[in-house]
Amino acid sequence: MTKNSFSIQGKGAEQHTFDAIVIGSGISGGWAAKELCDQGLRTLVLERGRNVEHVKDYPTATKAPWEFRHRGQMTKDFLQENPLISKAAGFGEDTAHFFIKDKDHPYIQEKPFDWIRGYQVGGKSLTWGRACQRWSGFEFTAPERYGYGPGWPINYETIAPWYSHVEKFIGVCGTRDGIEAMPDGEFLPPFDLNCAEAAIQQKIRANYKDRHLVHARWAHLTAPQEIHFQQGRVKCQARNLCMRGCPFGGYFSSVSSTLPWAMKTGRLTVRPFSVVHSIIYDEQKGKAIGVRVIDANTKQTTDFFARIIFVNASALNSNLVLLNSTSRRFPNGLGNDNGLLGKYVAFHNYRASVSAEMEGMEDKYYYGRNPTEPIIANYRNLHRQDTDYVGGFTTFMGAHRIRGNTGMETAAIGAAYKDALTEPGAWHTYMYMQGETIQKETNHVRLSTDQKDQWGIPLLVMSVDYDDNDEKMIRDFLTQSAEMLDRAGCKNIQQHDNRQAPGLDIHEMGGCRMGRDSRTSLLNEWNQLHHCRNVFVTDGAAMASTGNQSPSLLYMALTARAAGYAVSEMKKGNL
Repeated sequence: MTKNSFSIQGKGAEQHTFDAIVIGSGISGGWAAKELCDQGLRTLVLERGRNVEHVKDYPTATKAPWEFRHRGQMTKDFLQENPLISKAAGFGEDTAHFFIKDKDHPYIQEKPFDWIRGYQVGGKSLTWGRACQRWSGFEFTAPERYGYGPGWPINYETIAPWYSHVEKFIGVCGTRDGIEAMPDGEFLPPFDLNCAEAAIQQKIRANYKDRHLVHARWAHLTAPQEIHFQQGRVKCQARNLCMRGCPFGGYFSSVSSTLPWAMKTGRLTVRPFSVVHSIIYDEQKGKAIGVRVIDANTKQTTDFFARIIFVNASALNSNLVLLNSTSRRFPNGLGNDNGLLGKYVAFHNYRASVSAEMEGMEDKYYYGRNPTEPIIANYRNLHRQDTDYVGGFTTFMGAHRIRGNTGMETAAIGAAYKDALTEPGAWHTYMYMQGETIQKETNHVRLSTDQKDQWGIPLLVMSVDYDDNDEKMIRDFLTQSAEMLDRAGCKNIQQHDNRQAPGLDIHEMGGCRMGRDSRTSLLNEWNQLHHCRNVFVTDGAAMASTGNQSPSLLYMALTARAAGYAVSEMKKGNL
């Protein structure tokens, strides 16, 4: 037998054989499981982390601030031992159970890259930001139109019905605004803008014809429909404690929605503590036949077999699995005939933000803790390139009153301080960018040749950074955002560039990109590996460009579409 070619005879193989295997249980993996089980396939989901059950495993979901030993903060020792994960957005004493410690899962930073991971059933769907903007036709065509990448093998019209399919199931709140750069979808009612946000909206509308401050689209159940009640989910309570895990199922996660739905079919098996070593390729059959797994605790190796395999381990881990899946046919990684696997990695640029103060409206406040923010759809480089850089950016914004009318000079102790906390302070507003970055061959990940993790798998080497295009976009965002707040009447406008390393955006993409040409891409229009057609990659690794919108909704839509195609091809005997 050749390397990575294994006998599948005997009773043991029968017990380890499924119709489909899904690697990863996060946003896209959960959707793969749902769609495959709904269509009759016995499906195994492999998760390298621990099991998490909805409600039962949300230990901090209903805790009050004073119930935390360190009032939500982490100890000095913890911060010193975990300089990476402690930088993650939303990380704290109340959410630490959904993040991994730095020492437990090392990687190599050839260039600075903050790789944020959540290894548990549900993955990062438990801690995602929940923004759900659709891509527009501009994003699918811009790389080819402006010459910074090959064309996508699909367009907006191709994916639009799958967007609708996903939105109806997960529940997305927003408004139908008719904005060309941010298409409308299937929306539940939005949370209200507060008075300050509404005032800025009116000023932007009066001063700009091409800029639209509107409700963003968020995966929150503001008015649950029957399909959501069938999932056991109820209305979002506006607690804004989402990243602790929501016992109401008010926001979408695979733990509260897709995985339980798939489990009800009786065709789903979820196997936690399953570290995927590689995908097994059979050279005689000319296709993948299964997945090699190492038990996270015992380190025992087990092979599982299936007719189709979905790779949804999260972008960079999906690259790692594919790169480590070597055979005589694929010595450089599964499907990697062109040598591009692991290359053209990109991310979203979150470095720039603008803040300001707003005068007036001190007699007004807002209801609840709104877990959503307004948004300004991308207004750059749409019909033509109108800047000295390519790509565009989404602008998130918000306004709030600071907690406590204490003033900087007030000591944070004593009766006067307590009294001041009962009165809200001034209004503040902010804008921050989510910018497209350009995929480049030099931005890549690869396997270490001499360092391995505790399961004997090569460590992933990160070599990803910013470029001049990113710097130009940052400067433009800062200038334009400061101008908009100035025209809205804001004061004390401050521009910020935090210069954070790539990775903290948690939107890493690429490395196994889709395309029309097998010479320049790894996947076809159905997310199949060009050279191993029963393996599908539908998470962020598949992205042929990053766009400027939050990507998770597109991952879900791509997954649902690919799963439907895979089942159809299986029934035809093509897989």
